[in-house]
Amino acid sequence: MNYIDFDESRKYDLILLGRIGIDFNPAYSDDVKEDFKPLKKVHYFEKFVGGSPANIAVGITHHGMKAGFIGKVSDDQFGDFVIDYFNEQGIDTSNISRCTNGEKLGLTFTEMKSPIESSILMYRNRVADLQLSVDDIKEEYIRQAKAILISGTALAESPSREAALKAVMLARRVGTKIIFDIDYRNYNWKNFDEISIYCSMVAKESTVILGSREEFDLTERELMPGLSDEESAKMWHGYHARIVVIKHGMQGSTAYTRDGQKFSIRPFPVQARKGFGGGDGYASGFLYGLFHNWEIIDCLEFGSAEASMMVRANNCSDALPTPEEVHAFIKEEKELYGDMIARV
Repeated sequence: MNYIDFDESRKYDLILLGRIGIDFNPAYSDDVKEDFKPLKKVHYFEKFVGGSPANIAVGITHHGMKAGFIGKVSDDQFGDFVIDYFNEQGIDTSNISRCTNGEKLGLTFTEMKSPIESSILMYRNRVADLQLSVDDIKEEYIRQAKAILISGTALAESPSREAALKAVMLARRVGTKIIFDIDYRNYNWKNFDEISIYCSMVAKESTVILGSREEFDLTERELMPGLSDEESAKMWHGYHARIVVIKHGMQGSTAYTRDGQKFSIRPFPVQARKGFGGGDGYASGFLYGLFHNWEIIDCLEFGSAEASMMVRANNCSDALPTPEEVHAFIKEEKELYGDMIARV
């Protein structure tokens, strides 16, 4: 069923806006394997491109979709690393620019203490991605996309905040669909009021909204606090949303469509390596199905499978799978656990 009419004449399937960083994960290869341990005891790390919108851009290109990116990187070798990696992946980098005042890419060191206990240590002082400005947002570029994805972290500080809002306004004007990944991270935000004010501004204009229950609670805090999932979906459908996806971690997730339907999915069982990265795989898989006019339950199943594949992997960007790998994973899981293993 065609829930959203994307303009198939446009050059890019999706242009993403927001955070690009560098992940340092405990090494886990044939040559060096850091076992589960506290971060302070890890000696060897592997370096990857990171940041939720960056990972989603990689994920959809691994699915054969055409992606572009609007972002800011440091004017140094880490900035070179990101741009080279994106170019190798086939992601358009024409609207990624360099910082001019010495700002650096955010660095994330990941801790994996056990299959169910992991955390991250962030360095984001004077961070490059939040230097995105209104001058970096070009109407003609947004006009070339079927949809633009706004990451909520881009709203945490100025000038990135205003740049993201300008992108939303231009997208609405030129008929580019808006996808909002609330993507709440407590770093950089000053207070809960700001989160609600700016996230709700974007959510009101969005065609698709993705987030956890906590993220929806933060977004709705100044509008109508204490809503149930059904009430949240109904409220956002009253603006521009066609699809609202609310996630509950290991309890699964549900997509609510404007015509009053709801579809639910559970995670596929895997032996986890880390507790993060699943959301980026989920979004990549769900959007892949959505852009190909799949039934919503099939989009959810594909996204859930990709999320499970990501939490068992040692990194986020490089490990994002191809569609063939996701289909093979789903087939294998259903052979082990039954056809309805993920469906509610």
